[in-house]
Amino acid sequence: MTTTAAHPLAHLLPPDRISVEPDVLAAHQRDRATFCPAGEPSVLVRARSTEDVSTALAWANSNGVPVVPQGARTGLSGAANASQGCLLLSVEKMDRVLRVDAEEQLAVVEPGVVNADLGRAVAEHGLFYPPDPGSQAISTIGGNIATNAGGMCCVKYGVTGNFVRGLQVVLADGRVMRTGRDTAKGVAGYDLTGLIVGSEGTLGVVTEATVALRPARERPLTAVAFFDTVADACRAVAAYLGAGNRPSALEFMDAPTMQAVARLADLGFPAEPGGMLIAQSDRGAQAKDELAAFAGYARDCAASDVIVADDPAEGELLMQARRLVGDAHETMGSLLIDDVCVPRARLVDLVHGLRELEAEHRVQILCSGHAGDGNMHPVVVFDADDAAETARAQRAFDAIMELGLRLGGTITGEHGVGALKRRWLGRELDPAALWAQRAIKSALDPRGILNPGRVLPDDADAPAPD
Repeated sequence: MTTTAAHPLAHLLPPDRISVEPDVLAAHQRDRATFCPAGEPSVLVRARSTEDVSTALAWANSNGVPVVPQGARTGLSGAANASQGCLLLSVEKMDRVLRVDAEEQLAVVEPGVVNADLGRAVAEHGLFYPPDPGSQAISTIGGNIATNAGGMCCVKYGVTGNFVRGLQVVLADGRVMRTGRDTAKGVAGYDLTGLIVGSEGTLGVVTEATVALRPARERPLTAVAFFDTVADACRAVAAYLGAGNRPSALEFMDAPTMQAVARLADLGFPAEPGGMLIAQSDRGAQAKDELAAFAGYARDCAASDVIVADDPAEGELLMQARRLVGDAHETMGSLLIDDVCVPRARLVDLVHGLRELEAEHRVQILCSGHAGDGNMHPVVVFDADDAAETARAQRAFDAIMELGLRLGGTITGEHGVGALKRRWLGRELDPAALWAQRAIKSALDPRGILNPGRVLPDDADAPAPD
């Protein structure tokens, strides 16, 4: 076995940047996805600068070695899983906030900066970074960019891509490219920044990002509505948003999710809930009016109970229910965490369809998510030690993908395609769109070294040409 000192990269990078130790490689082999294979990596590069990334990619490209970019490995689609014989390129140690410009309302950061840390850093300047994925305490800006992550605030503020003004990207052959600009507007040339956002490390490796900020917002107020049926909750979503209201968050939890959360904490849920909505408003003096409107629409849609918090601290207690969903899932068994987005008018069809799939495949399926933009997170719970149940869980996952597309939706709203869903991307895209995406990949990565086997489907999974 090659020692670290004997590896060719040891002559090109400082010794603390690389490792071939088996236990180190094994610890970096996977992200948090299930049903996604991982190969045996050959070397780990812990980059600390753009120059490190450039050197590693130039060497890999010259030698035909596949490269898998990694951050905190909190992803749920297998995009950061090792491929066989690959170079794992970690940018987790590139974690500096390089600049906060209060006048221009922007920050320049390295990709390893944790989302919540960026939020705290800009708050010291009276500013606010809106994208807030549920993993914000552990996920990095680079990973958020890779999947174009959203979160609870995206119903009002938008997803990560709406706040990325420019990037520094190392291309497959080691060349360094800058995209975008610092200015609030700029339309010169193709939108290369938008191209890189959401590309999951298949087109280049981000080493610096310029992100837009907003003035610090008011602490949000919160309201909760309980419903006997999912249909009533979904009607309330459509009515409230259709009237022009734009809360800073509008979240949904179905009955099984509420029951799972209730096993962790007594939050005063009804004994037999059908579903619940949690709304937040950060509009300052107008927040109470916005939540009063939510309460009115909820009651018009047969809400069994509505609670409107009087102050932000009380609201945080109400929002705790939504924040406990991930912890509740972890107590239930093996998980396949899904991510589909459908038109808001089809939310009820999605949740009812999940109940039918649950019965058909004999696995438990829970559903919660961002009702305000139709982005739901179905979770299939199963026993990984039971081969038959594991197979049913996989079939249930495929059925959820098919359901989402049938309802006019998309296979992912924020978790990305990765390895988990790439064959389903072949179902979502038309032949011309798939051709264009493959052409872009070939142009930027002609040797195909960047995250091979991710995002784009194999030929057999592509739609047939017209």
